Amino acid sequence: MSDQAGARSQRTQISGAQRVVVKVGSSSLTNGEGLDATRLEQLVEALVVARQRGQDVVLVSSGAVAAGMPALRMRFRPRDLASQQAAASVGQGLLIERYGALFARHGFAVGQVLLTVDDVTRQANYRNALRTFTRLLELGAVPIVNENDTVATHEIRFGDNDRLAALVAHLVGADALILLSDVDALYTAHPSDPSALRIDEVEDVDDLEVDTSRRGASVGTGGMTTKLEAARIAAAGGIPVVLAGAHDLAAALNGEPIGTLFLPTGKKRSRRLMWLAYASQAKGDLVLDAGAVRAVLERKASLLPAGIIAVHGDFHAGEPVRLTDEHGAVIARGIVNYDAEDLPHVIGRSTHELVAERGPEFDREVVHRDALVIKLRKRR
Repeated sequence: MSDQAGARSQRTQISGAQRVVVKVGSSSLTNGEGLDATRLEQLVEALVVARQRGQDVVLVSSGAVAAGMPALRMRFRPRDLASQQAAASVGQGLLIERYGALFARHGFAVGQVLLTVDDVTRQANYRNALRTFTRLLELGAVPIVNENDTVATHEIRFGDNDRLAALVAHLVGADALILLSDVDALYTAHPSDPSALRIDEVEDVDDLEVDTSRRGASVGTGGMTTKLEAARIAAAGGIPVVLAGAHDLAAALNGEPIGTLFLPTGKKRSRRLMWLAYASQAKGDLVLDAGAVRAVLERKASLLPAGIIAVHGDFHAGEPVRLTDEHGAVIARGIVNYDAEDLPHVIGRSTHELVAERGPEFDREVVHRDALVIKLRKRR
């Protein structure tokens, strides 16, 4: 763990953040009868204070399915996709209406942003989403984000809003991410376990030894595992994360020592590289020999044709691909400079040889180091 001064500095960074993404789950917004008016008001009041002191706020809000269930006389969260989508269709309108009315009391407009996986995995859609967020914030509105459950499928969906919130934080260039939960912090085991210990600060999610096997509230889709993955994604891109109870949002925004603080593990990267690392959908695999693996991991070198031993998938130049070792472990992702059909003719050969035989247009890397992100996690 870092020293106390470092922790205070990170808390101060959150309280002074120009742009904050806040994620709230279904269990923090609803009761047995649907949306909980008191909880919604408390959430909005805390966000309004942040807006009034000049901070940009983006709210990633679950709750559409839970909000729609009472209107459709559903006693329990439906398991089948069609019923979930029906509940989301009804509930999303109820949810955004309530948010709009609460923020309007304080003179703020809200903008609904419903995202699908395609909106963050396809680069053109990603840029379009960024333009929407940018203009909403320029106009002083509060973007309210949710997964577009009414059109998502089991195969193509985020599945929970924790990971979505981390990706949105990178997309909008946030300075902090606050994940609200029905527990007040991260514990070494489920909080109901007498042996569970509270964790105040995390330097690296990969070093944690915690039990996240038990699920939380019945109306939610996520759990502590998804929150840790979200914290890993945000922290890797230089964004500090606070995990706290929904009732502690105001304190978290003020930089008070509540919840669990996840320290950044990396520097802020360009949106393009963060898209490549966490949101892009790889179109194929390039299998590297041992020498190329060392060059990419240790020397941060570009990938040249000579270091590739196999190509899998159907992709075009400019699309994302995985770089793997001979055993199938993914070591990196990158934007490839060749079409898949052209690579078998050049792999295993030196750039000098290719230029001499085929011309100067072959004097290029397969994946340039500036369009490459390391994915292999450190071994324990």
